[in-house]
Amino acid sequence: MEEKEFIDVKHPEIEHPSIKDPAILTVIIFLAVIGAIIGVQLITSLGISANTSIVGAVFAMILSRIPLQQLVKFKSIHSQNLVQTSISAATFGAASSLILPIGIPYVLGMTQLIIPLFIGVIMAMFVDALLLYKFFDTKVFPAKEAWPPGIATAEAIKAGDEGGKRAKYLLTGIGVGIIGSILKIPMSAFGVAFIGNIWALSMFGLGLLASSYSPSIIGVNLDDYYIPHGFMIGAGIVALFQVLFIIFNKNKKVKNEEKAYAKNTREIGQGFGYGFIAYVIVSIIMAIIGGLYTNMSLFMIIGFALFAAAAAFAHELIVGIAAMHAGWFPAFAVALITLIIGILIGFPTEALAMLAGFSACTGVAFADMGYDLKTGFILRGNGEDPAFEKEGRKHQLLVAMVGFSVAAIIVLLTFNHYFSQGLIPPINHVYAAAIQSGVSNSIALHLIIWAIPGAILQLIGGSGKQLGILFSTGLLLINPLAGWAVLVGIIIRIIVLKKAPQHEQNMTIMAAGVIAGDAIYSFLNSIIKVGK
Repeated sequence: MEEKEFIDVKHPEIEHPSIKDPAILTVIIFLAVIGAIIGVQLITSLGISANTSIVGAVFAMILSRIPLQQLVKFKSIHSQNLVQTSISAATFGAASSLILPIGIPYVLGMTQLIIPLFIGVIMAMFVDALLLYKFFDTKVFPAKEAWPPGIATAEAIKAGDEGGKRAKYLLTGIGVGIIGSILKIPMSAFGVAFIGNIWALSMFGLGLLASSYSPSIIGVNLDDYYIPHGFMIGAGIVALFQVLFIIFNKNKKVKNEEKAYAKNTREIGQGFGYGFIAYVIVSIIMAIIGGLYTNMSLFMIIGFALFAAAAAFAHELIVGIAAMHAGWFPAFAVALITLIIGILIGFPTEALAMLAGFSACTGVAFADMGYDLKTGFILRGNGEDPAFEKEGRKHQLLVAMVGFSVAAIIVLLTFNHYFSQGLIPPINHVYAAAIQSGVSNSIALHLIIWAIPGAILQLIGGSGKQLGILFSTGLLLINPLAGWAVLVGIIIRIIVLKKAPQHEQNMTIMAAGVIAGDAIYSFLNSIIKVGK
């Protein structure tokens, strides 16, 4: 193998850092433990999960300035990338992929299902991350798309490495982000407007405003008629077919377009095939260990496994697309849609508890891995050296697996402590209430009716703009200030690009700073609240 496969384009004398280095492995594990504890604490006490990528990057920068021989290696932007990847994976993994799902059977009083579900969601979390690794830089999930939090972290690391003008714009953005966050403005939504696809983000903003103002303007609460859920079902089904069309389309033009990506449609197809089989196996293991066979026929267990696997893929697709374009994703709301469909199918209560947990788990690790790989992609030169990019991506996957493993250990050791004190993710009570109350046939009718406009909107935008998915995401996330922040940001972006297009890069750096500032403030504010 040639040496260039392992070296940094910018610093040719430096090999890509690896977890084989004891100092890097020690820091990665230490920060993963911290990240996992923070994630569990925040999701159980406040119902949120923090973006700790920036925190990890800043910690690595601080380490690099300590005059010790073993810490000099953290001056490498690639070492910093590995550190932030690990803490981010541990935080999101522990909070959203692990402790949140197992809280559902606890709320329902089905404590015998906690360990079987825990085993299932651990496996699903790893499959989630592996699939994003497989899909990243394909036509479905291009590396050059926004992945906004990934850009924010990359710009923070680059500013720390290069300083100068880039640092000035980034720090200005961070200041704006912190001030806006103090004023209760969702600054991450404002920053995203300068980075993502304008069409997709416009629909995201309109969706946020429609869900927030419909009760006061037209006197209708969209949730009462399951309009957001129906929209997402329709858009999600069409999006799935759009992906399948990409996989099976043998058109010469499509084949030529593939040259812009590191991976071709064959690899997407393989990922879908292996991933579906993996999810089916995980679902069957959960069903057997959880004892579902005692009140479910063999036919029903097979149906459960196939439905859970299909739902997992739908989650990844929807959550991944929303995360890629908007940096926000409705993971918990989409899991509720899966649960509603499961109730309509007629799965028993125990199976629904497992299904809700499994659904809530999938998609989050997928999106987080996308953010981290985007950060690495930028730091490694935006793919200018394919061999080095491939090598760096492989190391990121390894440290993410370390982060997820640490998260699993922390959750296993602490979930009893939190649950016994009544510290349970708030969304779990929503899932439990849905399972206990059931749903009527009228709800099914609403879902079918509103799936039609969702499907049409997704068809109109095509796989490039993702209008249906992003509009549905906005409908599911009720946040009027975020809607206004996105749309105002888009208007400012259009004006700047029209009058001073030469400032586009500076605008992107400042926007990344705004997102970073919002993340830093949200993290510190959450820690202070937990401390109180």
